[in-house]
Amino acid sequence: MSPAKQHWSRVIILIDMNCFFAQVEQQDNPFWRNRPIAVTNGIQGSTIITSSYEARAYGVKTGMRLKEARQLCPELIQAPSRPYRYAEVSTKIMESLQSITPDLEVYSVDEAFLDVTHCQSLLGTPLEIAQLVKDTVSDASGLTCSVGVSGDKTTAKYAAKLNKPDGLTQILPWEAEQTLAPLHVTELSGINTGTANFLKQYGVINCGDMKNIPISIPAKRFGNVGRRIWLMAQGKDPDPIQTNVKPPKTIGHGKVMPPQTNDLDTILTYFQHMSEKVASRLRKHNFKASHFYIGLKTEQGWLQIKSKLSQATDDGQTLFTQCRRFAMQHWQGESVWQVQVTALNPHAEQQGDLFENDSISDKRNQLNTAIDQINQRYGEFTVSPLRLIDRSAMPNVIAPSWKPSGHRKTI
Repeated sequence: MSPAKQHWSRVIILIDMNCFFAQVEQQDNPFWRNRPIAVTNGIQGSTIITSSYEARAYGVKTGMRLKEARQLCPELIQAPSRPYRYAEVSTKIMESLQSITPDLEVYSVDEAFLDVTHCQSLLGTPLEIAQLVKDTVSDASGLTCSVGVSGDKTTAKYAAKLNKPDGLTQILPWEAEQTLAPLHVTELSGINTGTANFLKQYGVINCGDMKNIPISIPAKRFGNVGRRIWLMAQGKDPDPIQTNVKPPKTIGHGKVMPPQTNDLDTILTYFQHMSEKVASRLRKHNFKASHFYIGLKTEQGWLQIKSKLSQATDDGQTLFTQCRRFAMQHWQGESVWQVQVTALNPHAEQQGDLFENDSISDKRNQLNTAIDQINQRYGEFTVSPLRLIDRSAMPNVIAPSWKPSGHRKTI
């Protein structure tokens, strides 16, 4: 049997949407098609989130300042990001892929792994299934993607980036080890510079060097992650497709502020903005929390506390009271760059005491329910505390752990 027709013991496919946000903007704005565009975080955003391939041809890169990009490409079009639109398109794509296999892991808003091992007898060879994946994405969204197919997640992800844009690359599982061997270890997803520096102490620079050290060395330093890294470098990543969205360990929101902010009222506005967003997410998924992380990033590092409440809450006003107290007690006028508010122990709301009569709490719950209903219908913060009229105009962003359902769907 030829390799093209051979039945693989495991088939993993990775789809990577090409310049996803930029593609969506070009599709929704026909005049922008085939033109250089850069997506920024709102009309006031000065840093590029992503850019189209037309812009990249001029040297425009993610993370570059818009001013610098326009020096390279004077015709560059700024596209303010629309995270809800990108999430909507992503959800449509991910749902379409369920028609191929239920073994689907949404890795991020523009990437997904599929285990199609059990689809081979029905849908054809791994390469034919990979082409079906590309066609399915195109039919669902009108957008292009690059696809990698191999016998494990790490090799499939590496394959997907080899022929961008709109590529389809296959690395046969029995050739994965020799294909990865000459690559620097940081070429593999999940191995950062810090991990690479540790491995370098033991003579591991390229992936092919990994088999020269025992698995116990990275395992002792990094635990199960170290064991996986040792196998990844040899084209044997054992990590399975993760189809379940795990319960949240934290629910938080942070926001970058104007550089060197030292106005208390502005800081409190940002704190209330984040408090209301965290509380809204807690209520949306029927969670409450009694432990919260509150922080301000200054030039010297983070000013931070972990606040413990006597009763679990999902109320933004209660949370903002803790933030205000923190600012008044710990902030000494330093310049601030960022705020962060995080619920540390979100848990399902428990039935209250049947004999407890807390009319203030009841009224607050009723008010929050009414506000949530209005905002869900007419848009976030249609009804909000007065202070938030002056909140940052910067739009929301999509978290790296975004999923099309459950508590991670929130932007």
